[in-house]
Amino acid sequence: MTDNEKLELLKNMYDGDESDAVLSTYLALAADKILNRLYPFDTSKTEIPDRYIRTQISIACYLLGKRGAEGETAHKENGIDRTYASADVPEDMLKDIIPFCGVM
Repeated sequence: MTDNEKLELLKNMYDGDESDAVLSTYLALAADKILNRLYPFDTSKTEIPDRYIRTQISIACYLLGKRGAEGETAHKENGIDRTYASADVPEDMLKDIIPFCGVM
């Protein structure tokens, strides 16, 4: 899948008016999260396998949704409660990423 196709999918998922540059930045941040989980000891890998592209887009959408409230631990207003256990990507979004291991 090309970067433009990823960008279009993210635009379809996220209902905001951010520029393509902002959305691409969040896709890159999501890619870093996946690569760090997938290849914990190999920083030379820069491409996400096709099987994790939808995860990348989901993580980017999640991060965009938390924008402005990144470190929030509790918030109550007009019957709406928000609490974030972590300022990072939830473990549930990364649980299906199987770390690569090799022989040294």
